[in-house]
Amino acid sequence: MSHTINVLEFLEESAKKYPQKTAFADDKTSISYQDLVEKAKGFGSYLATKIPQNSPVAILGDKSVEAIISFFGCVYAGCFYVPLNTRYPKERITQILDTLDSPYIVVLTGFDRCLPEYDESKVLHMDLEYKKDDIILNRIRMNHIDVDPLYVLFTSGSTGTPKGIAVSHRSVIDFIEIFTETFDIKPDEIIGNQAPFDFDVSTKDIYSTIKVGATMEIIPKGKFSFPTFLVDYLIERKVTTLIWAVSALCILSTLKAFDYKVPQDIKKVLFSGEVMPINQLNIWKKNLPWAKFINLYGPTEITCNCSYYEIPDGLFEKDVLPIGVPFKNERIILLDENLKEVTQKNVNGEICVSGTALALGYYNKHVETDAAFIQNPLNTRYLEPIYRTGDLGYYNNDGELCFIGRRDFQIKYMGHRIELSEIEAAISKIEGVDKVVVLFSEKEEKIWAFYIGSIDAAQIVKTLKISLPLYMVPGKFEKVDHFDLTENGKTDRKKLKKEYDL
Repeated sequence: MSHTINVLEFLEESAKKYPQKTAFADDKTSISYQDLVEKAKGFGSYLATKIPQNSPVAILGDKSVEAIISFFGCVYAGCFYVPLNTRYPKERITQILDTLDSPYIVVLTGFDRCLPEYDESKVLHMDLEYKKDDIILNRIRMNHIDVDPLYVLFTSGSTGTPKGIAVSHRSVIDFIEIFTETFDIKPDEIIGNQAPFDFDVSTKDIYSTIKVGATMEIIPKGKFSFPTFLVDYLIERKVTTLIWAVSALCILSTLKAFDYKVPQDIKKVLFSGEVMPINQLNIWKKNLPWAKFINLYGPTEITCNCSYYEIPDGLFEKDVLPIGVPFKNERIILLDENLKEVTQKNVNGEICVSGTALALGYYNKHVETDAAFIQNPLNTRYLEPIYRTGDLGYYNNDGELCFIGRRDFQIKYMGHRIELSEIEAAISKIEGVDKVVVLFSEKEEKIWAFYIGSIDAAQIVKTLKISLPLYMVPGKFEKVDHFDLTENGKTDRKKLKKEYDL
């Protein structure tokens, strides 16, 4: 059995098996496997005349078939791609370009307006008529090793200096081979892509597709503003598999989209990014009782996910949704504040991960890399890097790993150490609450709860007093119509804090 060392082998193998099959489609166009290989090789041959191997190439434009061609063109050129989100302020795009040491930029069709002031000699536009040069492409492939970078994704957020997480071919190959095997992703799947391409959820969509020879439907961002249009699109495109951010799933369940229509073709629903409110999960399970539901956990720094929990059939009755067990070839350990291992049940520790799927670190950020990617303190015998996620977790009575929240969501209040996510979990269980976000106001020294739902605050307080100590009951409740989302589809907590001057 040959050993895969480049993600292009996934693409080329599927192109051999299914040359005329649609590989990727958006709302305007589609491309077959054979055409994707040819166009990417042509563009890659052109890039290789301009850009040295293992250099970054920034891609500016929205998710589309054209973006996919540009990504694989970069990979054929022996480079790594860096998606730039067109909704970022130009100042942030400039910061990213500075971190990358002023790379070449490929501007996709129609996105010149998003480009900040930049050296014009380093700005490229795609022309899909480039001729492939097999001599150049073969030389590049011969010089490739599997720990060469494949992409760099920059962390979201509107403040601070962005950090670029560099991920290798080896990490993606390792993760995707196990991911597609674990969830039995087959060639007849139609994967409905929700995530923007600068968010690592899209890595699972793109590379699962080419690994098995499936089809990926790129769902336009605008559809998520109109749940009935979104449901119609899922039905029209016969989507079978959703690998979505939790907030995207909650758009359909909170806005009662299934009262309109249920997409009957969906067989698998995998979600990550935030804690899935159990009441929203059960709306999905009630309407799609035949579907498999999987809770995924893990940050970009470990290549998408390091653990999963397959949710049993029927409505989920427990209070806490576990993040489950590690993927094959990934090791998870919990460490306390003194970097000692936590093995006892129901005792909190920081979730740390080791394995082939670890990222290469933060691009051009050595201090930050050294702080997050450390030698396993439990192993003094040989080099074993682990990634400190900054997330807290514990093992439940069944030995399953459960997520509590970010280390930085932990507050000291009235002499007590409190996990804000524990309060969120308690409130989200209350009948009549659709979604909740709990924040701490340093200014007022008060816990705030923002929620969407039909229940009034007094009733929430009354119910909470039964399950939480008084010091954990929020002092302020605010009913809202919706929560704004970050570009990655997570609840925008920073914006909420700013809006209410917390």
